[in-house]
Amino acid sequence: MADIVFSILVRTIAAGTPLLLGTLGELITERAGILNLGVEGMMAMGAVTAFIVTFGTGNPWLGMLAAALMGALMASIHAFVSVGLRANQTVSGLALTMMGIGLSGLWGKPFIGKPLAVKMEPLAVPLLEKVPFLGPLLFRRDPYFYMSVVFGLAVWFVMKHTSLGINLRSIGENPRAAESQGVKVRLYKYLAVIVGGMAAGVAGAQLSTAYSKSWIEGMVAGRGWIVIALTIFSLWEAPRAFLGAYLFGGIFVLQYMLQPLGISPNLLAMLPYGTTLMILLGYGFSSGGRRRMHAPAMLGEPYKRGEV
Repeated sequence: MADIVFSILVRTIAAGTPLLLGTLGELITERAGILNLGVEGMMAMGAVTAFIVTFGTGNPWLGMLAAALMGALMASIHAFVSVGLRANQTVSGLALTMMGIGLSGLWGKPFIGKPLAVKMEPLAVPLLEKVPFLGPLLFRRDPYFYMSVVFGLAVWFVMKHTSLGINLRSIGENPRAAESQGVKVRLYKYLAVIVGGMAAGVAGAQLSTAYSKSWIEGMVAGRGWIVIALTIFSLWEAPRAFLGAYLFGGIFVLQYMLQPLGISPNLLAMLPYGTTLMILLGYGFSSGGRRRMHAPAMLGEPYKRGEV
């Protein structure tokens, strides 16, 4: 029994890591008042870029770096359109998703069925890896897991305890007031979107170079949309992002564990998304949820310098 529980937890953490990375990136972006619905496309481009670079060089670290740069490049497009041109952020994000899905499918087509010779291997933390149960569970993981934890702690600390985080949150709530205090609103928005894109790109890289070592079209499989839902579920707070990411990581694992029971594969494929809807509906209908579920006031709203 203990072995089964351990196996489930190991797989849950692996499945939750890209969700955590993506959610933290989207959290930063939305805290600055920018809605980016292009997470699915950025994750897809990060996955295919990391796979192609790793396949060609044999170095998954270079694949991760390339994925981060690809995510930053795609996010820059969204930042230019939504911040620079003050265009509709929903349309821009959806266009980014369609572009990312289409390009990733095109670029990855020659690599379908070609496994990586080497993937991102787990790294053991000296001494801690020998702790019973927790050692092999938490301290013998791939670098993406360690990065996601460090990134999450950093986001929490910066948002709560630094002037950088306060400025970022104030921009999402009242950019005019922030601007009157000398905060460079446009610069913060650009940087927040780009950092969010880099996180989404790295999340995609985890799928193709650590979680799996092969490329298949559509391997992101809607995780980008779950990331957007998890950002709401987390109430734009990093600690709750951990809870949501690993909760849904467990749901992904459960989806595959239930297959031998003869349950319809189509029904199981709906499980993560159905759970997402039920949780959000539960928040919406509960009085406590409605009181707490307050998005940044200027989320999705364009802002022009000096505008009242």
